[in-house]
Amino acid sequence: MSQSNDLFFSRTGMDRGRVQATVEDALHGADDGELFLEYRQSESFSFDDGRLKAATFDTMQGFGLRAVAGEATGYAHASDLSEEAIKRAADTVRAVARGHSGAAALAPARTNKQLYPDVDPLGAVQFETKIKLLEEMNAYARARDPRVKQMSCSLTGEWQNVEILRAGGEVYRDVRPLVRVGVSVVVEENGRQESGSYGGGGRGSYDTYLDSGYWKDAIDEALRQALVNLNSIPAPAGEMTVVLGPGWPGVLLHEAIGHGLEGDFNRKKTSAFAGLMGERVAAPGVTVVDDGTIDGRRGSLSIDDEGTPSGRTVLIEDGILKGYMQDRQNARLMGVAPTGNGRRQSYANSVMPRMTNTYMLGGTADPGEILAGVKRGIYATNFGGGQVDITNGKFVFSCTEAYLIEDGKIGPAIKGATLIGNGPDALTRVTMIGNDMKLDTGIGVCGKNGQSVPVGVGQPTLRLDGLTVGGTAA
Repeated sequence: MSQSNDLFFSRTGMDRGRVQATVEDALHGADDGELFLEYRQSESFSFDDGRLKAATFDTMQGFGLRAVAGEATGYAHASDLSEEAIKRAADTVRAVARGHSGAAALAPARTNKQLYPDVDPLGAVQFETKIKLLEEMNAYARARDPRVKQMSCSLTGEWQNVEILRAGGEVYRDVRPLVRVGVSVVVEENGRQESGSYGGGGRGSYDTYLDSGYWKDAIDEALRQALVNLNSIPAPAGEMTVVLGPGWPGVLLHEAIGHGLEGDFNRKKTSAFAGLMGERVAAPGVTVVDDGTIDGRRGSLSIDDEGTPSGRTVLIEDGILKGYMQDRQNARLMGVAPTGNGRRQSYANSVMPRMTNTYMLGGTADPGEILAGVKRGIYATNFGGGQVDITNGKFVFSCTEAYLIEDGKIGPAIKGATLIGNGPDALTRVTMIGNDMKLDTGIGVCGKNGQSVPVGVGQPTLRLDGLTVGGTAA
């Protein structure tokens, strides 16, 4: 990779040799560990009610030093990038390995593939150009339909540099760009207001989002959702057939199933999937993967935050549980290989196994055929928030765009529908899998133990029989 060796040393005045010696001393006797150095610049612009509401720019830097001994972890971090601060951190983390006689784990393998361009999206486009983009988006949305009463849009960018130093002198570097655009529209008709939204992003530059073809399509989609919801009727309730649309509805898969397949929950046996390796956990035809190797995707990583190359991990294959997502510590304790899923929000956070881009593979059914076979049910194409209990997989998700299905045809839009169930059970209720697998547009943010990281989701059209729907109809 082409990143400069000087970002964290020449700029700060630290001596690489002395810092490496401190790392060696801190990790002596430990099973694993690393010094994680980070420098990040980020910016955010939001446009609301016809004016620029906020424009922020932030720079953060720091380090995290970790020593791992068995199941114990010592972690210290600071925003002060200096040899003295790293030495103080070494004194702290060294205690975790005191009396421990572990052998240092082998360093991660090298990769020569970078999954996104080595660009700084923040500096590549002038401030004025970004503001003009938001002004044009606002004007276009308001001119598009007289029922538009509120329009807000946002643009965010990030440029993250990381360097990982391990005992033995191994060094890993990466530069990670990340951009995102968001649109929200509120329409009003006959005193009723409804909203629609669209978001997109990925690991690259702003170029895609500056193109008028992209942002006009984004606004049109948000407006379409809002207008659909203007004519929605109260959602029915009860147990019924549910058809999930492709793409973003995979967020339900991410939350209700994905977290339960992370290594730490299974090692500690707190996941509903613990101890089920090699057993059937889903209907035949259901194959779920976590793939951090997709070029430019929001959840993709050239290397994870331990230096392990990102990978493609088959979690469920044809309904059979095949694997978990692993960082180095949980992989070692479970006697398996790390999968490149060791992630942290920033230098101030220790590593956990986390998802990257998690999705279900497509099947053979035509989406129209799936819908045509439903006597009565709902077709959910977009989701908002939800809650999940990892220990048993129970979930509640709200639909932001959904329709009645009546006699195989899509009927009126419905408002206030929620899907209720549990992940492992829902997987067994999949009866048809569409041939239209699609990834989301690049908006996913995953939370776990107070840490947030960018992720991707996806799935084909799915039919699930006997899912509980919470509604608002009298």
